[in-house]
Amino acid sequence: MEKSTKIFWPFFLLSFNIAMAIETPEYNVLESEGRFELREYESFVIAKTTVENNYKEATVAGFRKIANYIFGGNKDQLSIAMTAPVIANVPNEEGIYDIVFVMPKKHTISSLPAPNDNQVRIENHSLGKTAVIKFGGWATKSRTEYYKKELEELLKKKQYIAKNEFLVAQYNSPWALPPFRKNEILISIE
Repeated sequence: MEKSTKIFWPFFLLSFNIAMAIETPEYNVLESEGRFELREYESFVIAKTTVENNYKEATVAGFRKIANYIFGGNKDQLSIAMTAPVIANVPNEEGIYDIVFVMPKKHTISSLPAPNDNQVRIENHSLGKTAVIKFGGWATKSRTEYYKKELEELLKKKQYIAKNEFLVAQYNSPWALPPFRKNEILISIE
């Protein structure tokens, strides 16, 4: 085995294990069928920004703004633990995207410092009853559109009524390899 390969695998396994230990929002599974789940989420606190651009550029720019906030770009210079997933609107014709980081459960709106960037907002968020379809690989524009359509078909089949916009949730760091990536399309339902 080459030296570079020997170094790569421990780093890969470490980063994979770290990704698996990241805090995620709490929910109860109400129904499960293949890649589809119906969940009931508890409310959680988010850091959110809105970006107008194409899907890929908006998600990158939004991620950077909120990452800056959690890595000390706030009034207290507090570092806040990274959680998963990073949530965004699925690609849309308007080109306006909300990019959302879920804040660790130990924080409340009042315990989090104010962002230095006035385009980052701290809010309570409640998905409530949510229909979800899981998929791997990269959450590209075409793949998110494909899985959104698949979830729309499942909603019709199960006679669920969507309440809000479709969202894409990405659980992995950018360097995670496609076979190990976890993504979801989510929609709150009535």
